[in-house]
Amino acid sequence: MGELVLIGLGLYNENDLTLRGIREAKSADEVFAEFYTSLMPGLALSNLESVIGRKIMVLSRKDLEEDCGEKILAIAKNGKAALLIPGDPLVATTHVELCIRAVKEGIKTRIVHNASIISAIAGICGLQNYKFGRSVSIPFPHGEILSETPYEVIKQNQQFGLHTLCFLDINAEEKRYMSINEGLAILSKIELNRGEKVITADTLAVGIARAGCPDEIVKADFVNKLSSLNFGQPPHCLVFPGKLHFMEAEALIVLCNAPESIMELTLQ
Repeated sequence: MGELVLIGLGLYNENDLTLRGIREAKSADEVFAEFYTSLMPGLALSNLESVIGRKIMVLSRKDLEEDCGEKILAIAKNGKAALLIPGDPLVATTHVELCIRAVKEGIKTRIVHNASIISAIAGICGLQNYKFGRSVSIPFPHGEILSETPYEVIKQNQQFGLHTLCFLDINAEEKRYMSINEGLAILSKIELNRGEKVITADTLAVGIARAGCPDEIVKADFVNKLSSLNFGQPPHCLVFPGKLHFMEAEALIVLCNAPESIMELTLQ
């Protein structure tokens, strides 16, 4: 029986790879990687190859999605194929279909977990993990067309007092990464059209840049203030807090440099 192992790379660079991940990659017949679902700011392919002692074949979105992972499955049918993935495999990625197809073809499939933005974000912000609702991506506009899905998800989470993690769009092929400022501008434009007061100048938000990196930036403030800040290089993401416990508000002030006035939000 062949084998497919999906290995998480973590958030920053090749040093985030776990010992188990290194061992699994070393023992594979072929090692693949994809870097289109997320950006690891400190990662160099040559350094990653040095750590595992193997050459790595980098796959495109087309290889995995349009071609259904044929290159990997061809190896995994009779041997062992390893796929390196930023973050934690299958968390905020599109590779579930690959696993399903592998299992249907009689290929043993295993996961080597690692840190992802979803597991890291609560600790970074000091918000309670169980109070996060549905996450959502803010996509780049298509011409003048803006997806209103992120606005709807934030609105629904707000109604239940839940926090919202917003992933910001990535186009790795074009080296295009949405910034916090762009994400807020898109949501503000939708608010202008809908007028439901979901994202206003006085809405509290948290901007996170390069989570898990040495130069990580985390800043909580109201949208009108956050929109004018420079968060530097990608990747970026946004959090819209829901109903705040007083300990969460204090954490945002201490850990994320939020204005002390947000303590008033715990009384609402």
